[in-house]
Amino acid sequence: MNIEEFREYCLGKAGATESTPFGGDTLVFKVADKIFALTSIGDFESGINLKCVPEHAVELREKYACVLPGYHMNKKHWNTILPNGSVPDALLQQWIDDSYQLVISKLPKATKLLFGF
Repeated sequence: MNIEEFREYCLGKAGATESTPFGGDTLVFKVADKIFALTSIGDFESGINLKCVPEHAVELREKYACVLPGYHMNKKHWNTILPNGSVPDALLQQWIDDSYQLVISKLPKATKLLFGF
């Protein structure tokens, strides 16, 4: 997966938006103003940060060499995935889906209704 495919996939999620709130090099994807994914625009290969259930985050780090504790993020809740081709795009997409769903699951009921979740 390259950065264009990653961006397209994230923006294909219902209610997803993109912004650069941390400076021009960090591309952030949010749903209902909550981050579910971020990456470097200039150095995509340095990793994609995705939210993850803490127990599952540790399992993924143990199973896949390309999955690391979240860089510059809460390492309990975030993983950094190196998009180096060592896992299939379908698996990376599943991890993006999981991050997105995790964020949606934590939204207040009124926000979910507003966004149609």
